[in-house]
Amino acid sequence: MKNCEIGNQTKRVIAVCGKGGVGKTAFTAMLTQALMINEKAGKLIVIDADPAIGLPNTLGIKAERTMGQVRETIIDTAKHGDADDKTKLANLLDYLVLDTLVETDQLAFLAMGRSETQGCYCSVNTLLRCSIELLMQTFDTILIDGEAGLEQINRQVVSEVDDLIILTDTSSRGRETVAHIRKMVTEDGVINCRKLWVVINRVPDGFDETVLKQSIEAMNVPVLGIIDLDENIVAYDAVGKPLTELPADSQAVQRVQAISEKLLNQG
Repeated sequence: MKNCEIGNQTKRVIAVCGKGGVGKTAFTAMLTQALMINEKAGKLIVIDADPAIGLPNTLGIKAERTMGQVRETIIDTAKHGDADDKTKLANLLDYLVLDTLVETDQLAFLAMGRSETQGCYCSVNTLLRCSIELLMQTFDTILIDGEAGLEQINRQVVSEVDDLIILTDTSSRGRETVAHIRKMVTEDGVINCRKLWVVINRVPDGFDETVLKQSIEAMNVPVLGIIDLDENIVAYDAVGKPLTELPADSQAVQRVQAISEKLLNQG
């Protein structure tokens, strides 16, 4: 099966990754909100590539179906269906992909979900990735919420991104993850990206940001922004309130808006 290409349209693909517990889902939700209100972002699609599927709740939307379920349907039909079943499935593939799409007035949302069937199904992954990439052609900004590892984004969503944001906290483990992901990109070539960034999240009051920023930039990765610990996020998470409803004067919201401006204003 041939690889598919996104094409030559002017668009921006942004992916977020980072170790567990650094607030990646919250950051992606706030970045989504910032992109929704920025005219430069254009038509926006958000793809939740984390199998945990935590992003819909923070966005205040509900995903009824996932691409993982579509994948299971394809595998089951390939194993147990007859020739007619396979033909029907091939004709319905675009519909099945679109059926997983959640659309609002401000964005579209696609959940990758978790696949239950174990084993290598590279042809299926490639087929679905092509479908996603074709779908992405109709959007101007694509925001992908991924895991710490980049293989899943490459294998199931897209092989190239414009901006890869590594979210970290102030811990040494967070910086180790930054170094690991940088190696995956620059040395192992797991995914192609035009620009690699770091965002430092949940910085406590009084913490020496300068030293932390210098330690990150010593890895030859620029710091895109620093977000202080925001009690508003803790309060919203505690009651399950969407983070897209955070007040505009929230410090974290303002920091993420500045980050979105840097992303959209670069050449």
